[in-house]
Amino acid sequence: MSRSTAHHSDRHGTPRTRRTPDPPETSRVPAPPDAHQGPDRPGTPDEYQGTDQPGTPDGHLGPEWPGASRGEDARTAVTVFVALGANLLIALAKAVGGVFSGSPALLSEAAHSVADSLNEVFLLASLKRSKRAPDDQHPFGYGKERYFWSLLAAVGIFVMGGCFSFFQGAEALSSGSSEDHSGYLVGLTVLGVALLAEGSSLVRALVQVRGHAREAGHGTVAELRAGDDPTLRTVLAEDSTACLGVVFALLGMWLHMVTGEVAYEATASFLIGALLVYVAYRLAKESRGRLIGEAIDPAQRRELRRFLEAQPEIDTVTGLLTMRLGNDSTLVAARVDLVPGHDSEEVEEVLVRVKTAMAEIWPYADQIFLDVTEASARDRAKARADRQTLDERVAAVEKEDRGT
Repeated sequence: MSRSTAHHSDRHGTPRTRRTPDPPETSRVPAPPDAHQGPDRPGTPDEYQGTDQPGTPDGHLGPEWPGASRGEDARTAVTVFVALGANLLIALAKAVGGVFSGSPALLSEAAHSVADSLNEVFLLASLKRSKRAPDDQHPFGYGKERYFWSLLAAVGIFVMGGCFSFFQGAEALSSGSSEDHSGYLVGLTVLGVALLAEGSSLVRALVQVRGHAREAGHGTVAELRAGDDPTLRTVLAEDSTACLGVVFALLGMWLHMVTGEVAYEATASFLIGALLVYVAYRLAKESRGRLIGEAIDPAQRRELRRFLEAQPEIDTVTGLLTMRLGNDSTLVAARVDLVPGHDSEEVEEVLVRVKTAMAEIWPYADQIFLDVTEASARDRAKARADRQTLDERVAAVEKEDRGT
């Protein structure tokens, strides 16, 4: 657990020589019933008073945090390998079928599968590289490697899949090509097999997402929206678009066979390209947000704030900053105003005790910094406003998750 240097105001007593306090016997910091109640802090939450475990009354660690399951990486790696194997076989089948039949939609799908295969290689690299230990140049570790490689995967989907699909559609319209009966049969057969293979990979990814959702205590839709593993999200996006792309190609080829109009297959290629561009944009947007420094979920931030406000030594939480450092690493920095009457040594003991408790309750909040400041009237007003804004954001997210 990291420790920050505390800045002490004069009102906490005459400074004395600091010493490193002995580790506390317990990492819990329960608030007694008569904990200090200031005008700028809410009542002490019951979940932090006399519980058997830190966190909520039943011992749960509060809202699901990034990387809360240590076995998640292994399951994600299996999911990526399954997707990679399926995409390699499908890409080969689509390419052979596309060359034999001359179908632009099938060739677009072949490019789609090749792009997905290369992207899975990127994602496997991200799983390995993000686990490197911190060093002098990267003191917070390499957790953000996942976001970087996911960004490259998004670029690959856009360039190799989307652009090639648009090219195939435009070429089909300009050339007016058509297949013979055997070409249609080959193409439709390949696409049918591809749909089964892509579907099996998608089911594998969805099973993992549903399992994670059950562990987190919320629905699958909410987990898809708030999922913290960029690798799993990328695989899920690839498999979903692959299945939808195959459906577009099947419809386009079937309509071409029935009507003799190549425009249907060309339109299917354009739809596949548009789908890939959209998915690439969404994945790139998410990766960009986390690369430049994204805060954790509002519910998680509220849980942290409530915990700090529940401590009897803390009068006001004047600031709370968080940032994802990786799938299993989170930075937490808070400015707190302590109640009067603590000298320097006592302040140090309070900070160490509170940080120890936070690290036990939220193991993946592995970079914790607490800064002691004297809150002004303006700081207290801002703290009240921040608390209200955070509560409103959490309520809005919960309402959206319920679909009401």
